[in-house]
Amino acid sequence: MFAGILLAQDVPDRTLIVNGKSAGMVVQMGGHAYVDVETVAQFTNGSVTLEPTRVVLNFPAAGTNAAPSETAAPPPAPPPGLSRNFESLAIGLLAEIREWRGAVGTILTYGVPVVGTWPQDYHDRVQADLEQVGVAASTDADQEAMQLLRNEFAFVSQWASDVVATRQSLNATNTVGPPTVADEQTLTKISNCSRFLNSMLVSGIFSDDPSCH
Repeated sequence: MFAGILLAQDVPDRTLIVNGKSAGMVVQMGGHAYVDVETVAQFTNGSVTLEPTRVVLNFPAAGTNAAPSETAAPPPAPPPGLSRNFESLAIGLLAEIREWRGAVGTILTYGVPVVGTWPQDYHDRVQADLEQVGVAASTDADQEAMQLLRNEFAFVSQWASDVVATRQSLNATNTVGPPTVADEQTLTKISNCSRFLNSMLVSGIFSDDPSCH
């Protein structure tokens, strides 16, 4: 295909350009131009086989696509897991949420008066750490897990606010309100979500669970 009869014997070697790309040199010998057969095979999506007594050059049949190695779509990449940094920070955040939950839980269990700003301090510290975990979310799986963490924070935040408000309303009468059915159901949901999140984060692979919604 690429060989041609030269008009002069002393024409210097030339660069072969195929579809705008350099494909090596055209060698001038005996009044003819020669190109390496492997170069020909490469630019025609063909194949070349070097045998002891012959060189076999095959081209794809007309109408066929390029060689499978060039056109075959790569296998889909597996879904990305949780990034290590996000995973580590999120596990620490869950521990803080459990600590916050336990501190507020003593109000329900023992009727401890709410003195000072410690309930709000817990809320603000956990919220700040939640945002730091969000900054570390770098994969799609991290982002999805982050939404579940935000849900758990919202559950605990609302529950803690309700418990503190109820306790403060009872402080004036020095009475202790027993835990209600709603308290128990909310705590069960919060606990189930916390256990699921911890297991999911340790596995390093995102999954979902109804308890976190």
